[in-house]
Amino acid sequence: MNRIVIWTMAAFAAAAAQAADIYVSLGTGKKKNPGTQEAPLKNLWHALEKASDGDTIRLAEGIYPGNAKCNWFLIDKSVSIIGGYSKDFSERDPLKHRTMFQPLNENNDKKGNGLGIFTIDFSKRPGMKPEGKTDMVFDGLIFDDGFAQSYHPVKGKPEGVETGMWLEPPAKGDTPFASAKRYLVYSAAANRAEGDITFKNCLFLNAGNIAVNLNWFKGKVEMENNVFCNNLIVGANVYSSNSKPGEVKWEFENNTVLFTWSRTSELTDMGFGIRTTGNVESEIEKNIIGLSVLTGWDNTKGNDNTKKIKLEENVFFLNRGSDGQVTKSPSVVKVAVDDFEDDIEGGYGVESATGNEDLQDPDAFNGRINTAFLNAFLSMKYSEKATLDAGKLNAFRQAVGLPQQGTIVSKVDMFGNRYPLEDALKLFGAIEGKGAQAIK
Repeated sequence: MNRIVIWTMAAFAAAAAQAADIYVSLGTGKKKNPGTQEAPLKNLWHALEKASDGDTIRLAEGIYPGNAKCNWFLIDKSVSIIGGYSKDFSERDPLKHRTMFQPLNENNDKKGNGLGIFTIDFSKRPGMKPEGKTDMVFDGLIFDDGFAQSYHPVKGKPEGVETGMWLEPPAKGDTPFASAKRYLVYSAAANRAEGDITFKNCLFLNAGNIAVNLNWFKGKVEMENNVFCNNLIVGANVYSSNSKPGEVKWEFENNTVLFTWSRTSELTDMGFGIRTTGNVESEIEKNIIGLSVLTGWDNTKGNDNTKKIKLEENVFFLNRGSDGQVTKSPSVVKVAVDDFEDDIEGGYGVESATGNEDLQDPDAFNGRINTAFLNAFLSMKYSEKATLDAGKLNAFRQAVGLPQQGTIVSKVDMFGNRYPLEDALKLFGAIEGKGAQAIK
């Protein structure tokens, strides 16, 4: 065997052998502890400073602040972060023992704010990537940026909704600082990150920007069994920073994506549940994508000739403009889910578009969606060119206990209002086999 190959295999084996588990418990840990299960560290940011490539950080329940209470964490090593443990690490249940990132508006003035609550950035390292292969897993984490935003105290506050409408910076409403127009997870194209990265069993809630905006250079990006709720612009998208098509593969499976708002309160720009892009092979399967201000699935970004998309067995419902949209130069074509297989399969970079359907049983969300928020959202006047199907609209209203409605009101009376955390967590397990399942 070639000596270089033997040396490389030995180097990877040594790195794997040195990989460590670092335990962090906000309730019982201390900064000077070694980070063992018996003597955990207290803060995630300290664990990130201490960690090496390949390490796994295990987080107990708590609301974790950044360094000096800043609202973000720099991840510049190929580490995994696993949440949902009890304080003594004797039990793991992400919905019971909540590992949370819930920044506060009062800390929005902290210097050096990252672009995301988790900002993945290897750009200062030689070669702009970690040594060896990058394998990262983020599992059982709750991101909620709703308390770092600024909301109008009165305007756009429907009955029963806990805040007024989201305010675009520099407006501050009755909070000390303007909204955190921030991603929940962000990585820049300059990272040149290679390897596999996985997000599973996570909640992404109340982002003032795209919830997960990931640039990757080579490898697989997997998002499985997550809930994306009430985020601005896009729920999730993955970009390739590699000029060669197919080097980045995105698997988006069994996720629930609801209430994705547009960029501004005019409700005309963006507002996509998910977005597929050029140079990325995308597998979009068994998701629930609904209640998007513009479209559930957007495929208008990038050259279709560089895409390979499988869009299969997803459930779409009550997306404002359309369930999907593609580019047919010079126009954007809106497509209903019932027409996916006939109209887009075999074109637009879409290799397969089978098994997608409209929501068959609206009763599945009864007791799981905040009814005051839903009622206000469905009652909004979007635009003269886009209306919701009256039959589907009223069937859904009836199933979740809301009154029938023949017409939609003529004003925009909410925008990006904060969605309650407890109700967002109920979205796990709404429909068996589709969308985010109950976390086991």
